[in-house]
Amino acid sequence: MSVPPSGARGTARPATTQPHPQHGTSHPLRVAIIGGGPGGLYAAALLKCLHPSRDITVWERNAPDDTFGFGVVLSDETLGGIEHADPVVYEALQQHFVRWDDIDIVHGGTQHTSGGHGFAALGRKRLLEILHDRCRTLGVELRFRTEAPRPTSLADTHDLVIAADGVHSSTREAYAHIFRPQAAAHRCRYIWLATDFPFDAFRFEIAETEHGVMQLHGYPYARPSPDHHPSTRPSGPPNQFGASTVIVEMREEVWRAAGFDELDEQESINRCAKIFADALRGRPLRSNNSTWTTFRTVVNERWSHNNVVLLGDAAHTAHFSIGSGTKLAVEDALALAACLEEQPSLQRALAAYEEERKPVVASTQRAARASLEWFENLELYLGRPSRQFAFNLLTRSRRVTHDNLRLRDAHFTEAVEREFGCPPGTPPMFTPFRMRGLILRNRVVVSPMDMYSATDGVPGDFHLVHLGARALGGAGLVMTEMVCISPEGRITPGCTGLYTGKQAEAWKRITEFVHTQAPGTAIGVQLGHCGRKGSTRLMWEGIDEPLPDGNWPLVAASPLPYKPGSQTPRQLSRAQLTDLREQFTAAAWRAARAGFDLLELHCAHGYLLSGFLSPLTNQRTDSYGGSLAKRLRFPLEVFDAVRGVWPEEKPMTVRISATDWAAGGTTAEEAVEIARAFAAHGADAIDVSTGQVVADERPEFGRSYQTPYADRIRHEAGIPVIAVGAISSWDDVNSLILAGRTDLCALGRPHLYDPHWTLHAAAEQGYEGPGVAWPAPYRAGSRRPRTGRTDAPKPRLTLGG
Repeated sequence: MSVPPSGARGTARPATTQPHPQHGTSHPLRVAIIGGGPGGLYAAALLKCLHPSRDITVWERNAPDDTFGFGVVLSDETLGGIEHADPVVYEALQQHFVRWDDIDIVHGGTQHTSGGHGFAALGRKRLLEILHDRCRTLGVELRFRTEAPRPTSLADTHDLVIAADGVHSSTREAYAHIFRPQAAAHRCRYIWLATDFPFDAFRFEIAETEHGVMQLHGYPYARPSPDHHPSTRPSGPPNQFGASTVIVEMREEVWRAAGFDELDEQESINRCAKIFADALRGRPLRSNNSTWTTFRTVVNERWSHNNVVLLGDAAHTAHFSIGSGTKLAVEDALALAACLEEQPSLQRALAAYEEERKPVVASTQRAARASLEWFENLELYLGRPSRQFAFNLLTRSRRVTHDNLRLRDAHFTEAVEREFGCPPGTPPMFTPFRMRGLILRNRVVVSPMDMYSATDGVPGDFHLVHLGARALGGAGLVMTEMVCISPEGRITPGCTGLYTGKQAEAWKRITEFVHTQAPGTAIGVQLGHCGRKGSTRLMWEGIDEPLPDGNWPLVAASPLPYKPGSQTPRQLSRAQLTDLREQFTAAAWRAARAGFDLLELHCAHGYLLSGFLSPLTNQRTDSYGGSLAKRLRFPLEVFDAVRGVWPEEKPMTVRISATDWAAGGTTAEEAVEIARAFAAHGADAIDVSTGQVVADERPEFGRSYQTPYADRIRHEAGIPVIAVGAISSWDDVNSLILAGRTDLCALGRPHLYDPHWTLHAAAEQGYEGPGVAWPAPYRAGSRRPRTGRTDAPKPRLTLGG
């Protein structure tokens, strides 16, 4: 199969009469498909089209015209794959698609419309009819109203068994010990309905009721019949006047408070129609055996076993708010058919299918989870300015960003920027931000990054060049690595400190360079103590591995080693807690004398103060352990002591781990309370990181994966936040700032890759203004260099003939 440039899989074509030299078992002749949804049917059609001699049977327990839900949305990317692989199906779909570009967001009597998005939808029943016809034409056997035999039996009598039996897959459960599925239920209830008129756009409408917040997701999926007149009210059969999918969703507690748990199907439908009467223009809603349900995210560790393979919702689910269920199933079918065609054996084909699809699905599930959680926490955002609320909704999954939204709808994006306060031509990342007497000229922070390159805690020429280069690179704030408060508080022998006058003088050399050579850039210091994670080798010699010799004793909230083989720390006594407070205070005093503009207290990543906050690392039974209030006690005492010597006009921030990524650890709710506590004691911002508290953590990595924790703290605790973690592009920074999810963005590795990351971000956006300044010696390089020849003669004349 050829692979088109769009990334869609190859064209289905009849087999020749000559056997392929590598056909082997990768071209199974007898194929059983469990489940007659779009994914299973499309897989059947593709496999039969590729090799008409195949014996393919689809088992579907329901009748041919039974279906659940109403409309189906497919992306241009998916349609491109269908067009390339099976033009017959594509042409049939094209005749029934409803296309539109706009998204309407309605809340509080205000509607904002964003255009240029591009959607295509059709009725799910129509989609199934098209696939039924295609399968029958090709000779696929469709068995409706028939339970499939047990998958183990089918596996014995068929070359390949495709389990496309949905979110409640019995095949998946039969092989649960192999596939190792995980299903996570979420906080909202929703019901899938329809109305007999087409919305003008994809519509999100928010209703604030006496019981709580409810939301409507709606989109058209059928056009009116040619003889329909818009002024007439529906009175004929469904879809004569067009149709739209309507999903009503709300938190579980709102659902119960509104009494939906006590209503039957028709009563629920009538209540929903009344609540969203304006959106529905007074029209009724209809159902299709619709029930209130809770979305479940399904993940499988493996997708195949011997000759059995999972496809679509049986393998994975993605929340409906990004419209990816049918899209993913169809793309699974395309990939599976292609891999079976390309690989020399069935086992290699199924392995290639998983290898190809798993990363794509994981990325989609991350986006879907971000979208799902946004709607779960919708109430947090209702107080935002109306355009920012709309922008936040549109960018909730992180698939739509500031830059591509500007391309889709520049007018809308510019209106959001004006409401935010961006001067004309100023990207959000280049707007100023104030904390106490410190005004940062832009929203970019060089994140603290341990360099492990000091001698006896003294920062040297390396640190001057490292931090100086990033200050010259245009960031609003440059942070040091964690600077340790004592020799015993170091992570490694290469860590810097502020426990001697010599160290303070060395830091002063660096701050003076920043202030004189990069005026307008602030430099901050992060103070901390290693706790139980110290006396280890340099990172590149073995991260978190104990030193082979020359170790120093460790102390912590509780005598728990970080991991097997690590040194067991001593539990701190009250007297030692007092000594540590004084060490933090002395280091802060030296930091002030050294000329730092901001001080951050490191209460994250399992180091000393973090070890007090987490219930996994603090098992004390005295007044410094137990409840969250008690676990907060020592970190707050240290904060108060440091704030007492740190100049009043200079801000203090606190870095926390908002989750431990481990069962029984700090929860997101506790993270909000931790932030509130530090804010009450005078913290100016919370630097929101996660994890690194226990060695057996299970982080959920992904693009800007820690930002939802910062977002929640910002909105619930009401304190400015710094977002950090896998934020790598200036487009991400602009998106997060403009959506109101964070106030500042800290980037680490991008600044290792490019010390002048911020200057280059300005150049790439064509920005010149007060938010960034090229150092005078560098101004000649303030435009991106040209590459390649640009002066080649262009064709001017085409001759006929």
